[in-house]
This record gives sequence, C-alpha cells and structure tokens, in this order.
Amino acid sequence: MSTTTTTQPTQQRLLSEEESENLQTGGVPTKEQTGRAKDGSKHKWYSSIIARVLLIGLSLLFLLPLYWMIASALKSGHELSLYPPTWFPQTIHWENFVNAVNAMPFWSFFRNTAVITVLSVIFAVVSNFIVAYGFSCIDWKGRDKLFYVVLATLFIPFPVTLIPMFDLYANLGWVNTWLPLIVPNLFASAFYTFLLRQFLLQIPKDMLDAARLDAANEWRIAWRLVFPTAIPALTAVAIFSAVGAWNDFMGPLIYLQDVNVQTLSIGLQTFRQTNQQDIQFNELMAASFLVIAPLIILFFVFQRFFLKGITLGGFK
Repeated sequence: MSTTTTTQPTQQRLLSEEESENLQTGGVPTKEQTGRAKDGSKHKWYSSIIARVLLIGLSLLFLLPLYWMIASALKSGHELSLYPPTWFPQTIHWENFVNAVNAMPFWSFFRNTAVITVLSVIFAVVSNFIVAYGFSCIDWKGRDKLFYVVLATLFIPFPVTLIPMFDLYANLGWVNTWLPLIVPNLFASAFYTFLLRQFLLQIPKDMLDAARLDAANEWRIAWRLVFPTAIPALTAVAIFSAVGAWNDFMGPLIYLQDVNVQTLSIGLQTFRQTNQQDIQFNELMAASFLVIAPLIILFFVFQRFFLKGITLGGFK
C-alpha cells in the first residue's frame, strides 16, 4: 500500500502541464494552448499582423501586372500615350473588347483551344493516375528503380525531342491536326506522375489489403477506392494540364498551319502581327485579358482543391 501511494503521486508529477490539460479536456486544446508555437511559447501579438501585411503586399505586387492590363484595356489610345501614365481610366471604353474580338476569328480560336484543353486534361488525369497508382499502391520488383528512370526524363530538353516528334507526326499524317497536341497526354508525364505518387503513398496499405481480401481487383480498387480519395491531387494535375494546354504556343506554332484549327495563342500573335504598323495597345491588352480570363476563373473555382493537392495533405 505504501509503495502504491508513493508512486502514484510521482507519476502524476511526471505528467507535463500540457498532457494533464489534454487529459482533462479530452484532447481538445484550451484557450491557453491555442496561439502557441511548437515549443509551447506564445506567439507575439504583432507576428500575425506582420505576416498578413507581408502577404498582402506580395499579392498586390503580383496582381499589379494584371491590373495594368485591365486598366490599359479600358483606356483610349490617346490616354495610353499620356505621360505620366494614369492609374485609372478617365473614360471607360468597353468597345476595345468588341474591337479585339472582331479583329480576328476569336470564337473559332476559343473553340479550338477549349476542345484541345478539355481533351488534354481528361487524358492527362486518367493516364497519370493509372501510372501513379502502379508506382505507389502495387508492390512489384524494381518499382522504385524504374520510377527513378521516369523521373530522369524530366531532364531531357524539349528541343532534343522536337525534330524526332515532328518527323513521327508527319509520317502519321497528323500535321495540321489537333492530334499532336492531344495524343501525347495519353502517355503519363513524369512530373504529374511524381505529384500523384507522393499523394497516393499516403494511403494506408491496410485499406488496400482489406479491399484485396474482399476479392476486389486492382481496377476496382483504383477507381472505386483510390480515385475519389485522390481528388485534390488530381485537381492540381488537371489545373496544371489545363494551363499548359491553354497557353501552349510552341506546339500549335509547329503543327497547326491552317487558320481553322489554330488556337488563341497563335491568334493573339497573328493579331499583333497584322497590326504591327499601328498597334492598338488597348485592344491588344483587351485581347490578352480575354485569353487569360478562363484560367483565372478556373483557378478561383478550384482553388481549395488545388492548394490541398499541392500541399499533399491527403491523410492525417
């Protein structure tokens, strides 16, 4: 009895103050615990204010070119020539956007770009998910070594493969079609595979083994169990792929020569060249904003999933 009574107070004294508070509150942090650093010290009251001010300042710095593009698109040609330049349009000219659209077959270019982008995103998500699933959720001999070889392809410069790929597509009769811009997405990209693999490695192996014990094949596990879990990472891949396909200039420049199949990136350059003698910068800025506007909307709509996929916070 004496030993028990002496050791019990000793064990209670060994408990830290934080552990005793967690035991009393059932693991829920108290008001005193919130606002503390990892070492237990309290944050300075001004630290969060300084961090927010810095982040707001950096965000304004990055948004400045976008604002200047919009402001220039709404100005008249005479106002653009003023010095010093005006920060706000004196008179808003919405007709600049109408003139920019009418100066080139904008909606034809928009349709072509949208079709290429949508198909590229679908093929990229499906192909990269299948390859990443094989490199993360299935154990097989030489898996990691082969994955290192896949990562090594990231260091191959684009000009090295430019001429061989053009010869291949020319022999297939794919030049002046959308196929050279879409079909490569059926084959996984090393970067997207790496991004998805890092996410899928966080899936508990016990969950996959339990599904296999229930006689579920790999395809069913991949699409019914793993695919819904990997939505944040897949959204990040989809956004990266959409931005790459929408802004692609080199691919359409090389493979698309007919104006009926060209994209917005080529159309914007054509608009600039046709007005080279007398460039209307306000209309050029209006056309440029119309080109990037869908990407801005896409990012803000899927921002939450994109950030979650980038941080790879799939499982806690």
